[in-house]
Amino acid sequence: MTAPSADAAVRDAVADCAPPVGGLLDDAQSLLNELRGLAHDHLHLAALEIKRAGDSLVTMIAAGIIVAVLLVSAWIGLLGAAILWLIGLGLKPIFAVLIAVGVNLVLASVLYVVIRHHSDYLRFPETIRSLRPQSSAANTSE
Repeated sequence: MTAPSADAAVRDAVADCAPPVGGLLDDAQSLLNELRGLAHDHLHLAALEIKRAGDSLVTMIAAGIIVAVLLVSAWIGLLGAAILWLIGLGLKPIFAVLIAVGVNLVLASVLYVVIRHHSDYLRFPETIRSLRPQSSAANTSE
């Protein structure tokens, strides 16, 4: 037997690289299956991340509630210590309690003003202004 010729080797290599007979339809079906699998994988990943985000949100809310309770109890302890200190200075207990209540009301009022001031930004005023048509913005500036 003689060794295969170079032409036979080239023919075999070309035959190995040639697309299958039903090529285009099979390729389209394969591509559709791949896209379906890719979409499934992406949706599965999104579902897992949504679950993790929900779990994280629940943990954050629970931790926030616990922190709020601890801060409130610490504040009550500070007020109690301040009241006892005022009583120790010779102030009548009722006046010491009234001073503590007054301090609480003043701080609550200051925080209320801060909240009211910052609530204006929740309406996205600059974004709304920038989205108005130029003609109405020019009419309002005149």
